[in-house]
Amino acid sequence: MPENRIKQRILVAMSGGVDSAVAAKLLLQDGHLVESVYVRTWEHEDDLLGDCPGAKDLRDAEMVSDRLKIRFHVVNFVDFYNREIVQPMVNGYADGITPNPDILCNKQMKFGALMDYAKENGFEALATGHYCIQKFNNSNEPELWEGADKNKDQSYFLARLSANQLSYARFPLGKFKKPEIRMLAQEAELPVADKKDSQGICFLGKVKVPDFLSHFIQDNPGEIVDKSGQKLGTHMGLHRYTLGQRRGIGVPSNTDHEKYVVTGKDENKNQLIVAFDRNEESTLWSNKFGLNQVSFLVPQFNEMQEISLLGKARYRDPSTPIKLRKNEPNQWTVEFEDSQRALTPGQVLAFYVGEQLVGSGIYSHSNLGRAALSS
Repeated sequence: MPENRIKQRILVAMSGGVDSAVAAKLLLQDGHLVESVYVRTWEHEDDLLGDCPGAKDLRDAEMVSDRLKIRFHVVNFVDFYNREIVQPMVNGYADGITPNPDILCNKQMKFGALMDYAKENGFEALATGHYCIQKFNNSNEPELWEGADKNKDQSYFLARLSANQLSYARFPLGKFKKPEIRMLAQEAELPVADKKDSQGICFLGKVKVPDFLSHFIQDNPGEIVDKSGQKLGTHMGLHRYTLGQRRGIGVPSNTDHEKYVVTGKDENKNQLIVAFDRNEESTLWSNKFGLNQVSFLVPQFNEMQEISLLGKARYRDPSTPIKLRKNEPNQWTVEFEDSQRALTPGQVLAFYVGEQLVGSGIYSHSNLGRAALSS
């Protein structure tokens, strides 16, 4: 945090969980003027499928705010969520890509619409319960670093933030580990101290993605085939499957100790392509991929045509050496030191220098596909 802004008026995005509750507590201890906000989203829709915890989370967020004696706001972003988060996800799956709604939620909602709400109401910063560390360098530019708890580090989910968004953000939990957060919550007698962490996707709660998508995308059955084109079975719709998927394909293996895995989709023929899950399977493994929508938090990288960095291929994957090459203004190629399994168009690759997040890109539909690039 900039040294010349020690005491600030900060709005905390209160989810109803223990992390955001302790984030508010820590900011209060540091002398800030803290208020909280709960965002009503898709999970509050009356016809939402499955078991979603929205109503309970709202009550818990309000109880925490009462306990901390801070003002509690509620904002209704249901329409915004449907337009900016839900529909892009549905459209992505319909187009054969796999977008990450949690990353989109952080960029578009938390540090988009909610950040605008905070600014309009006179707050100087917006805080969340993410496990990551924010720093400001000598030029007062914001930096984002991995959290101290490597099992909980969430810097990957913030990889699409801009420098302006990051500058306005605050992450009080970055230097703590999860057991310490639980202990702080218990010591403060917060009503969510022992509440289990949410495991659901940003707006789906416990609803499974295929079940959710089935209400938006009409099933279009087609053939399941192997690489040679031999029919093995029938799928219900290509949107129900992702590259690398093992379970729920519906095709029994005819070989002992071997299982089929999704390795591709032929949109023109409406065919789902599968192969045995082997390390030598070139349609499943590669070390080169196309990227688009590449952006950097470190300005000098924007001027470079080739950069050696570390990359997290997906959340919880270890950082691994990568080389980025710019092909065109908006098209890049990434080469991994080690081959990667089933990286899917629409997903995010996060760039790091050591533990510092420095940018990201999105795996593309480029002709630089797995099979072409594995040779």
